[in-house]
Amino acid sequence: MKRRLIAIAADGALILYFVFALFPVAWMIILSLKPANELFSTYFSFAPTLDSYRTVLGAGHDEGVPFLRFFVNSLVVSLGAVGLSLAIGLPAAYAAARWRFRGSENLMFTLLSFRFAPELTVIIPLFVLYQKLGLFDTYVGMIWVLQLVTLPLIVWIMRSYFSDLSPEVEQAALLDGYTRKQAFFKVALPLVRPGIAAVSLLAFIFAWNNFVFPLILTSSEAQTVTVGALSFLGGDRPKYNLTAAAALVSVVPPLLLALTIQRYLVRGLSFGAVKS
Repeated sequence: MKRRLIAIAADGALILYFVFALFPVAWMIILSLKPANELFSTYFSFAPTLDSYRTVLGAGHDEGVPFLRFFVNSLVVSLGAVGLSLAIGLPAAYAAARWRFRGSENLMFTLLSFRFAPELTVIIPLFVLYQKLGLFDTYVGMIWVLQLVTLPLIVWIMRSYFSDLSPEVEQAALLDGYTRKQAFFKVALPLVRPGIAAVSLLAFIFAWNNFVFPLILTSSEAQTVTVGALSFLGGDRPKYNLTAAAALVSVVPPLLLALTIQRYLVRGLSFGAVKS
């Protein structure tokens, strides 16, 4: 009986925590469905409307905020950053897993430290450089700076996946006449495909959610959804319903990507482990 009461109490606590954790999401949905004239006068009793989503997507009243352009900007810079990071990071991770030398672990730790370093420590020098080089408020500038977010993550995680592969598989390919480059592309990469899917999703989410770099290094042309969603809060009366709708719309791409590669994601997250 005592064990049953403990189990019921544990389940109840878990449910309460689940409700507490999801309440902000539910509140965002409620805000996005509220009419503008009932935004501050009601809590849960109101007539739901999709006007906020129509406005955010450009089909309703013009609020002067080109959110769809910000949405496209986020897709371009996030996909570009992940693609470039994969092109550079996969060979780097493979080399780090297969060839060890004196100081290699220190080099990897230094690379990883770029991911954990506060973005504010480099934002002022980057701002000055971007102004001088003409990269401010450009796609190229945003893709390049997001390498600081995505590349260390890809190299560090994928190194563990390549380390889990038996070198004998590649040695057999070399004996069959493959070059090292062919063994990498035709043998190693297909075997770690689940890991590539998992790390690509993580890198995309980190790039998509980045706020500091777009805030400082863009103004309008390359601005992303993380900064653009806050544009609805300007003016005499903040439009929280539009901000909530914009935030929920911006969740769609990472969610769709996760559902698309779900089969690889489950295998990828359990295939390897980060090694020290």
